[in-house]
Amino acid sequence: MKKIITFLFAVAVALPGFSAIERPKLVVGLVVDQMRWDYLYYYYDQFQDGGLRRLVDDGYSFENTMINYLPTVTAIGHSSIYTGSVPALTGIAGNNFWKDGRRTYCCADTTVVSVGSKSREGQMSPRNLIATGIGDMLKIATDYKAKVFGVALKDRAAIFPAGHSADAAYWWDTSAGHFVSSTYYMNELPKWVKATNKEIGVKPGTDVKTSVQGVTKTFQMAEAVLNNEHLGEDGVTDLLAISVSSTDAIGHAFGTRGNENHDVYMELDRQLAHFLQLLDQKVGRGNYLLFLSADHGASHNPNVLKAHKMPAGGLETWNSWKPLQERLSRELGITGHVIKDEDAGRIYLDHALIEKSGKTLDDVKAAVIKMLEQDDNILYVVDYDKVLTTSVPQPIRERIVNGYNKKRSGDLFYVAKAGWENVSNSPDYVGTTHGQWNPYDSHIPFVLLGWNVQHGQTSEPTYIVDIAPTVCEMLHIQMPNSCVGNARRVRAER
Repeated sequence: MKKIITFLFAVAVALPGFSAIERPKLVVGLVVDQMRWDYLYYYYDQFQDGGLRRLVDDGYSFENTMINYLPTVTAIGHSSIYTGSVPALTGIAGNNFWKDGRRTYCCADTTVVSVGSKSREGQMSPRNLIATGIGDMLKIATDYKAKVFGVALKDRAAIFPAGHSADAAYWWDTSAGHFVSSTYYMNELPKWVKATNKEIGVKPGTDVKTSVQGVTKTFQMAEAVLNNEHLGEDGVTDLLAISVSSTDAIGHAFGTRGNENHDVYMELDRQLAHFLQLLDQKVGRGNYLLFLSADHGASHNPNVLKAHKMPAGGLETWNSWKPLQERLSRELGITGHVIKDEDAGRIYLDHALIEKSGKTLDDVKAAVIKMLEQDDNILYVVDYDKVLTTSVPQPIRERIVNGYNKKRSGDLFYVAKAGWENVSNSPDYVGTTHGQWNPYDSHIPFVLLGWNVQHGQTSEPTYIVDIAPTVCEMLHIQMPNSCVGNARRVRAER
């Protein structure tokens, strides 16, 4: 009888309907902060064979991947990549937003405390994110046996990709000079993290985020997680979410061209080549799935563009708010500041003050819109509540709607002329920023490498929200609960 049962079990396992689901041993998500899609090709000749060039030469690239919401900023990008969703549904409306009447940092959480330092840098968690991510769905699919970790210099870049049920997220505390976490994940840093911090830590207060050193330390920590948590070493698929933040800090400070940007991408290439070699050795070439993307791009420096006769400039909205406030107070007869905040194109009005003054919210909105649209460098100022009936090109209108979270995004949103960002208009300005709908801000890489991926590329329209469902479909797990993207087919090159 025992032999018969054994035989029947063997037959059942052998049948297609009973075969084990094939998955990679490890999924690695790599988000490069502020990486424009064209960097894959601008620096291609300088990349080494085993790093970013390997992704281009061996991977599958979705060449036409765009961000389909506004504004295009870090916290939204990282959360959207892993949730397959947009700010309207995730609750992450920006790096900062208003929540319950208070200006809130995206992952701030006063109910937790820092682990690994005495500063407030560790008072962070994913609780403001009201959607699940790839890591959460992988946990559910494996009965919570999968191990999920996030690593980045920026807290938001480690926390949101890791998701709610992650084993841990680690980010850099400049005041401590090493990686920290919070009591959301643990009460004490593991011994191996303490040892790693001792090895790679720097003098407290030293800024590594605006240095190529930041790239190196990010990958050193990622390697430490891989080794010490034994990722990809058993029969359950694990997830390691890595984000490189120094590329963004250096881009903001020095622009999208020049030695500084070149050097940070060459270091990224070196570190990625080393990390891929390590994955090949420990997990096995073809046994892991890696995807590369970015949270947003960046515009070229306006002074450089103007020097080559291209239209560009800095909005410098910070110089506009005081006279605008004074004009509003004068024309509407309101004592006080009607505009309580502006962030990444979103304008927050003081509803309590407006009500107290006896004015209607619609009247105040109309006055603000009329005044702002007098700026020749602002194309549109949109009332979020009336965006569907506003004369804005449909593709931009859709992005505004996708980016509007009714409880957190404010009242108005402005769209600037192409080439114009909210930066200094000084001829000495050398940096850059992002946030608008234009391709330089919204065209991002999306490349798959490794498990069940053959070389190829497609120019079919793809969106940042398609990344999560594509990865989930490849893993045969359900997509996150607020996902609005579509799984994209990975086709072999003909």
